[in-house]
Amino acid sequence: MLLSLWTAVWFVVAERHAAISWHYLRTGQQLLFSEIPGGGLALYANHPELQIGPVSFLVAGLFAPFSADVGEKLADAFMSGLGLYMLVLIGRAAADHNRGTGLNHKRLQQRVLIAGAAFIPMWVEVSVRFAHLDDVLALFFTTLAVRALVRGQATAVGVFLALAVDSKPWAVGFLPLLLALPRPSRLRSAAWAVGLVAIAWLPFYLTHLDTLAAARFTIPNQPASSLRWFGVHDPATPWWDRPAQMALGTVLGTLAVRRHRWPAVVFLAADARILLDPSVYTYYNASVLLGTLIWDSIGQRRLVPWVSWIALISLYGSALLVPSDSAQGFIRLAFGIGSAAYVLLWPQRTPRNRRRRRGGSRREGEGAEAGSR
Repeated sequence: MLLSLWTAVWFVVAERHAAISWHYLRTGQQLLFSEIPGGGLALYANHPELQIGPVSFLVAGLFAPFSADVGEKLADAFMSGLGLYMLVLIGRAAADHNRGTGLNHKRLQQRVLIAGAAFIPMWVEVSVRFAHLDDVLALFFTTLAVRALVRGQATAVGVFLALAVDSKPWAVGFLPLLLALPRPSRLRSAAWAVGLVAIAWLPFYLTHLDTLAAARFTIPNQPASSLRWFGVHDPATPWWDRPAQMALGTVLGTLAVRRHRWPAVVFLAADARILLDPSVYTYYNASVLLGTLIWDSIGQRRLVPWVSWIALISLYGSALLVPSDSAQGFIRLAFGIGSAAYVLLWPQRTPRNRRRRRGGSRREGEGAEAGSR
């Protein structure tokens, strides 16, 4: 109830200047499904500025029968509601993940509530103010993948991660979640992910080779970007930037899984995005706050989820209160590097019951995995 009221407050604030980017979804949906010249499977070849996955255009079509204003408002409400549902999913995933460890569930609920209060402002930013349905769906499907991962549903993990990539390509950085699955089911899950990504994207590339141009689409390198602190002063996106974002996120996520810290995968991929992106739109922070929410709820056991609030204050607070572009870029850089180092390197205590289970025989461990599937 409290988070619903908190969401409503931010919704009212954001609605005054809402749906900045909704027209991209409407345009892309019409081009893809309405047989408009230059659309259909030629969509990305002719409109590389539409950096949006086909699944997002499909969902945007649900609002097409309504007038532009009504459809926009319904989409805003729909996306806001998804944020609240994601909080429920993460809370349940945290409870399942910590079952049998002696965790106080009331304390867990309090932790999710406090972290969720930091997450909501950035969720409303992406879902209402900017109306980026593609980012919303990518993060929503990734949350479903996290829930499925905790429940041991390997096929569902692959399907949901594929849908995330099919909604927004930068979600590739979340794929290391596949590595957190038990080894026997990992290959099956990866096959589903690769297959569904291919089904969604290959028709565009096979029928129109110019679709490759969409991957080279550039945006201005803004003065507040962290790239400036790496000595990158190109006026627009460097050719290597997008591949580097995905590669860095994937490498950091893989390292997190190898260090038994898979709840940090989303956080680290989002860090890679804000560190290397030439733009500094505030809606980018929604992916970071989802990452901190998952980390604080599932990867940590302390009552106060301070990582989420540091993220909100550092990234959103600096955008609102720090006038210097260079200083904003430095704060983004310091947060990205510092938070990545923290989640990967800071010593963590394993819950006593979980240590006892790890000390058992391999046969017992395999039985536990089988029982969770």
